Amino acid sequence: MPSPFANAIYQFVPAIDSLRNYSLGYLKRDVFAGLTVAAVAVPQAMAYASIFGMPVEMGLYTAIVMTAVGALLDSSKQLINGPTNAISIAMLSALSIVPKEAQVSAAIMMAFFIGLIQTIIALLRFGDLSRFVSHAVVVGFTLGASILLFLDQLKNVFRLKGASDPHDHFLVRFWTDMTQGGSVHWNSVGIAVLTIVAAIGFRYLNNRFKLGLPELLLAIALAGAVLYALDPNQADGTIRGPIVNAELPSFHVPEIDWTLARNLSSSAAAIAFLGLLEAVAMAKSIASKTGQKLDMNQQCLSEGLANIAGSFFRCFPGSGSLTRSYINHTAGAATQWSGVISALGVASTILVLAPFARYVPKAALAGVLILTATRMNELKTLSYYWKATKFDRWILVATALSSILISVEFCILIGIFLSFAFYVPRAAKIKVNELTVTSDRVIREVVSSDLPCSYIRVFNFEGEMFFGCAPELERYLDTIFEDSPDSLKVIVLRLKRVNNPDAVCMDVLQRFVEKMHERKVVVLLSGIRESMAQTLKNVGITRLVGEENVYREESEIWASTVTAMKKGYSLLGNSHCQHCPNRAIAREQRTDWSYMI
Repeated sequence: MPSPFANAIYQFVPAIDSLRNYSLGYLKRDVFAGLTVAAVAVPQAMAYASIFGMPVEMGLYTAIVMTAVGALLDSSKQLINGPTNAISIAMLSALSIVPKEAQVSAAIMMAFFIGLIQTIIALLRFGDLSRFVSHAVVVGFTLGASILLFLDQLKNVFRLKGASDPHDHFLVRFWTDMTQGGSVHWNSVGIAVLTIVAAIGFRYLNNRFKLGLPELLLAIALAGAVLYALDPNQADGTIRGPIVNAELPSFHVPEIDWTLARNLSSSAAAIAFLGLLEAVAMAKSIASKTGQKLDMNQQCLSEGLANIAGSFFRCFPGSGSLTRSYINHTAGAATQWSGVISALGVASTILVLAPFARYVPKAALAGVLILTATRMNELKTLSYYWKATKFDRWILVATALSSILISVEFCILIGIFLSFAFYVPRAAKIKVNELTVTSDRVIREVVSSDLPCSYIRVFNFEGEMFFGCAPELERYLDTIFEDSPDSLKVIVLRLKRVNNPDAVCMDVLQRFVEKMHERKVVVLLSGIRESMAQTLKNVGITRLVGEENVYREESEIWASTVTAMKKGYSLLGNSHCQHCPNRAIAREQRTDWSYMI
């Protein structure tokens, strides 16, 4: 049995925990997936760095350090961290207030503070709040993001070069490229098609003969070889560049400019939340396909520590990558070690293959990403959420459309907002039903044929008792107060099935008790659990009602309510309605009666 220290290591570094059941088959899958991701990560990292004017080396450093640290600490086995399109676009906006010469150091400083914010969120265990976000958000996010990814790569396939403003929305840039890009470059189209067909062919061979080939990596290598054979002098210009300097990231303490940090604090907070939402959505999306259980707080911690570690190696902020995570999953990654292998692959590219990185065709990468986009969604899952409820359908459609029409980063926020907007009204419900005692001494819900008692009334409460349901609770209690006859002497409130009482609802309950006391009505509380008892005592309701009138939860269901009912009838004395089932018991002066439940 592992020691407490070992268990702590396994929990803090999930990648080490995965080694306990590691096998040669897992290693094979992780190596194939990691190298495949690395082949895509190199050009992507350089491109994402250039979005907001960073040296391309910084993108590669981020794809090494943040990917490796994130993989070691990730709760998700397939999520790949590093530079992302959404974070880079957000950084472009954030650094617009920073002088050009200071933007590199500002980006590194931002990585530190973004990671610090994310780590604090994880330590406060706020990552668990993600469970209140409907999974329809993830499905809608995946649908919208896959459409954007598909459209985004068409520019690389057709080699369109429209003169569009990078600050424009993606669809505006795409339309400009399509309308101003000139003629289609058929060599690029051919390379992209070749890559897609080859990848599909290698997958077929894998499925048919169980070969375990790295289908995407082989497809990219084949496309590069074909292009080099057709154009060894690179006259066509279809290949990827520039040449990368053979230097690995070195340790460097980030420079903190506190004046600049204050100016960028709001942007750092926004990007920190965006990064967490992006990573969590990605991890959940993949987990929905693999069936893996995720620890959201651990996931947030991995994002935070990866960004902090990156800031000490001249990296800019990153998050969970949409494209590389799905490529990792599609390529068959078994554990988090595929991310570490991917980071090593990028490092090897810098050290050994940097001069050859430019021979990776842009169109081949575009073909792989287009293939990834088509595999991101499952029609069965989309149909399931579409048919389930209007709630799921609205969230799915709104999230997908907002990702296409607004932006990927804000679509998650919109989806989360809609989740809370739909969830809170549903959660803020409290059910109240009146109970009665029948002639055969059974306590049950009141039906229309029951004659109401003039002296004692019993109500059962179920649901959440937090501030969201306070208006509804107040309406119920006001109705009970207004409908109560002047002859009423006792009221029993069964609170066994209420949860999470807060100050707002306690205040509503206290005012109800005070009004009942003004009418000389005794209030009895039954089914009181430990947490409720403590809250009632803290706010003074126990003292107001009387300690003797608070009946704690007992081992037998309804036992405390039966006891409260006996107390209530004893307070009535000889006051009974003509139809009261206990009149006969009262005349016989029996004290040993009880109720069948």
